[in-house]
Amino acid sequence: MRLQNPSGHGRRSHLLRAGLAAAAAAFFGCPSPGAPASAPPPVTVQPHWRRVTGISRATPTLQVVVNPLLRPGSPIHDAAFQALKKLGANDVRFVPWLPYPRLAVAELQPPARGRTHWDFSLLDPIVLDFFRATRGHSRIVNFSTIPQWMFATRRPVAYPADPDQVNWSYEQGRRLRDPSMRQVAGYYARLVSWYTRGGFRDEYGVWHGSGYHHRIQYWEVLNEVDFEHSMSPRFYTRLYDRVTAAIRRVAPRMKFVGAALAMPSLHPEFFEYFLNPRHHRRGAPLNMISYHFYASPTPRQTLDDWQYTFFDQADHFLDSVRYIQALRRRLAWSTKTDVDELGCILPHDTAPRLARPIPARYWNLCGAMYAYLYARLAGLGVQVAGESQLVGYPSQFPSVTMLDWRNGRPNARYWILKLLLAHFHAGDRLADASSSSAAVFAQGFITPRGRRELLLINKRNRAIEVALPGAGGAAVESVSSPDSPPARAKLQAGRIALAPFEVSVIAWPRH
Repeated sequence: MRLQNPSGHGRRSHLLRAGLAAAAAAFFGCPSPGAPASAPPPVTVQPHWRRVTGISRATPTLQVVVNPLLRPGSPIHDAAFQALKKLGANDVRFVPWLPYPRLAVAELQPPARGRTHWDFSLLDPIVLDFFRATRGHSRIVNFSTIPQWMFATRRPVAYPADPDQVNWSYEQGRRLRDPSMRQVAGYYARLVSWYTRGGFRDEYGVWHGSGYHHRIQYWEVLNEVDFEHSMSPRFYTRLYDRVTAAIRRVAPRMKFVGAALAMPSLHPEFFEYFLNPRHHRRGAPLNMISYHFYASPTPRQTLDDWQYTFFDQADHFLDSVRYIQALRRRLAWSTKTDVDELGCILPHDTAPRLARPIPARYWNLCGAMYAYLYARLAGLGVQVAGESQLVGYPSQFPSVTMLDWRNGRPNARYWILKLLLAHFHAGDRLADASSSSAAVFAQGFITPRGRRELLLINKRNRAIEVALPGAGGAAVESVSSPDSPPARAKLQAGRIALAPFEVSVIAWPRH
């Protein structure tokens, strides 16, 4: 025989739990226990075209880092440079970099006994392919690796005879053998002269002819100097002044990019020092500063975690941008800003024992984060937002690539950049847009001709329906596949179903 609770306490507890569950369901948008499942209401996005918040000066672009897959004869060489050409981007950053010394350094041995060791035979084919693919567009060139023999080390630093062999230990030392820094400055002046003035005279006055007269708009002085040789702000500023002065003697119209910090949020004092004209030689050019950001999860996180980690880290980075922009306005208001490495790095890239397949939707997530950062940086007055990088592959950051290293086929990161390049340009007015959910980001752009376009980004790993009042019949171009070009469609009834991490541009109808 079951005894009944004469006080009714059990019934009241049951009703209380049911009420709390219903309240929680109403607050969080979840069905209450026992209730039939129903589709969540659509997210409402409303652009406010009359609320112009500023003028975009931002150029979406990318960086091209030199590695063996860009060499002639590589299985994806032709596809990679054709993909770069089809983008038609301005301010493309080109970086011969330290992991492959023979592809990055033009003078691997010091001059001695009247003989020098300048050798461009491996550099030129890649550099000239880059110039051809970016013909008619502005470039930012950065031969980022100083010849190692210019630094004081206990013993000479070796480098592989095989130009395709990766070597992460080439850069060593913190003190230059020539404290006047003229040796380093002369190296870079000769590099510039080789590609822009038809050749140069070496350390012994011997002429080396190239016949090249290419146009380089910007020269970036070194890369991630907070990591590479661990340069202090004072040391780097002195070196920057020496290098830029030497280059201007052979290329008077050259403009320069400085700093290229890897971790700007950890080194605000670097910008405080470098942006102050009092710390530079008289007349030193402060045309543009640069720095980088990569979102990176912890090893045990999965794609469902990354969707939050990446955008959270991006928002923290934007706080650093605001601070650096405030310093720039106070100390060197005419200096521009180039955030020239924006991307994601998975922990498995640098820990081979943890290597695992990269999920297909990762490319959409990383591309969506770049599109989000581009729009936010445009609102903060940044001039260049560069996605990193055209080609990466195992041993050289595969998760950062925009092309499949096996076949050269573009992934979603490439197609999202192409979408942005097709629609948004410096000079667009930025219009406010509201979203009823943090899962969907929206930004309005008004072109100089008055065309209104809305950038929509799904920040989540799930499909989201979006209601767009007043957008019925609008043209839509979007990237939702991990490896397919942007798709085009027409909005029906002012609604769009965003796939996970989809990036869309809606051409707002004229009424």
